[in-house]
Amino acid sequence: MDVNYELYKVFYYVAKTLSFSEAASALFISQSAVSQSVKVLERRLGQVLFTRSTKRVSLTKEGEMLFKHIEPAINLITKGENQLVNSKNVGGMQLRIAASDTICRYYLVPYLNRFHQTFPEVHLRVMNATSLQCAELLSENAVDFIVANSPNPALNNSMQIDTLREFSDVFVANKSSYDYSGTELSFAELSALPILMLSKRSTTSEFLHEQFLSHSVELAPAVELSSNDLLIDLAKIGLGIAFVPDFCVEGKTDDELYIIKTKDKLPKRKLVLAYDNSLPISEPTEYFMKLLKEDTK
Repeated sequence: MDVNYELYKVFYYVAKTLSFSEAASALFISQSAVSQSVKVLERRLGQVLFTRSTKRVSLTKEGEMLFKHIEPAINLITKGENQLVNSKNVGGMQLRIAASDTICRYYLVPYLNRFHQTFPEVHLRVMNATSLQCAELLSENAVDFIVANSPNPALNNSMQIDTLREFSDVFVANKSSYDYSGTELSFAELSALPILMLSKRSTTSEFLHEQFLSHSVELAPAVELSSNDLLIDLAKIGLGIAFVPDFCVEGKTDDELYIIKTKDKLPKRKLVLAYDNSLPISEPTEYFMKLLKEDTK
């Protein structure tokens, strides 16, 4: 069957957005051209792919079946095009990584250095985003792989997910301002104190809110920021009690900044490597991921 690739491309955008107008905008063509292309594809395949109404567009069972095959094919072509463009623009290959500021600073820096020593010609593009946003970037094929916190509701079954290490979250405070050394605080007792934590739309925020709710305690943070380092700085000057991953304060606790022990124990979380193993993996990408996997704890 001779079906033009452009017809499948139009089908993909309509199926992804469930909107003829949004597909037209993404493809820089008219809405009527989108509609006509879909009709031509349906006629050639002898199947109705979309159910149309005045308010919405939805895929038929046949459309859903086709989309499952078309989506990875379009992603594969797009990735190949991006690699060619990146190679032309930067004079070589490009490796795209997404991770939070905290993970970049406290975990990835040594690996970035080792990678650069082996592949100095490869352009490294590191995108900083929350772990939730990183998973979304991976879903959109905007990065080659991500290193993110888990649990993470944005990670899905289409991704290959490998555990790199476990870590614990801790409450840290200035001892002169909040001296609870020698005792353990419950979540209820902590909720009465000024909690400093990452802002909403982060896996860390979701995690702590869920833990407090599981103990029937409502959490109302005093300060919400986008940086764990800033949270630690605020805790040092006595502004409140910061909730941060333990690897952020390794070697930083002293007579002033200390870890508050809790009666209610927090489960450990994970740092994970996630990527799409249905797409081709370049040699530099495979090398970087191998470095990460070799040092798993």
